Amino acid sequence: MTAFVVAAVFLLLFGVGVLRDRRRFGNAVYLGLAVAFLCLGLLTEIDAAPQGVAETVMIVVLLTFCLGPVVLAALLCANGVKMVRKEGRHPSNLLSLLAGLGMFALIGLVIAALITRSKPLGVAVGTTVVVLGYISFLFACFIGYSYLYGRMRVRRDAGFVLVLGSGLIGGTRVPPLLAGRLERGRQVYDALAARGGQPPVLIVSGGQGEDEGVPESHAMAGYLVERGFPADRIVREDRSRTTEENMLFSKRLMDELAPDAECVIVTNNFHAFRAALMARRAGVNGQVVGSPTAAYFWPTATLREFAAVFLHYRKVNLGICLLLALLGVVAGLTGSGRL
Repeated sequence: MTAFVVAAVFLLLFGVGVLRDRRRFGNAVYLGLAVAFLCLGLLTEIDAAPQGVAETVMIVVLLTFCLGPVVLAALLCANGVKMVRKEGRHPSNLLSLLAGLGMFALIGLVIAALITRSKPLGVAVGTTVVVLGYISFLFACFIGYSYLYGRMRVRRDAGFVLVLGSGLIGGTRVPPLLAGRLERGRQVYDALAARGGQPPVLIVSGGQGEDEGVPESHAMAGYLVERGFPADRIVREDRSRTTEENMLFSKRLMDELAPDAECVIVTNNFHAFRAALMARRAGVNGQVVGSPTAAYFWPTATLREFAAVFLHYRKVNLGICLLLALLGVVAGLTGSGRL
């Protein structure tokens, strides 16, 4: 019963957090804790379940813990190989492959520790599992809330639609990924314009990279105008080089045209939640929506997004990881009689 009460408390905190500002990573953690304690409460009450249900649930749980990591590692490796074939061997494209290989290595160490019964190896593996357990919990929170955030209803009273840039092909042409953002931005624009009154302003945001012949925002604007979008409703932000600058420089433009106006920010769906966190830090009053992304791109992109969020809160996260590592070592040494 205690677990259910704790789950209800975290669920309440989650609800309050979403109502106050849906663009907070704390909301993801509250939701994750609520689900974790709910599952714990259900497991503690499993004895009261009808005959056969408890055994089935326990078998499913055991199979998940035993086979789940192996299956996940294999899927990550397969996706990593596909990413390299389609996107090249850039370090950022190797994340899913490295994650899969790392999981296989850890599984091998766990098996070695069980077979050899080596105390030092057991302590090292146990400590690593605890630390990775914390990181995995945060990752699950990130994925769960990102999915939920991406399905929240788009505002109907926004005065701006902000489309974030993502690089050009050959220095001048809009690639498919960016075209998807622009088409999604146009859909949002049309929905807002259909409400009546003054239609919103669409801001295309992106400066000129070292290997680009024109600023991204100019190519983005040209893409839209060529497809019939009204040129007088487009504003170009052509100074930014990063997502943070996209937010800051676009905010200045919006403040000049209509101070305190709300906006809808458009990026790819895998990037939506982190972009929302950035928008909140930059003081941009906007909700973020995502455009579709190729399925094979999702695992690596999601790992990259989570790593960026994890490192943004590095003081807290690395501090907790260090504390867990120390506790794991102390517990292991105490159990072996060395302390």
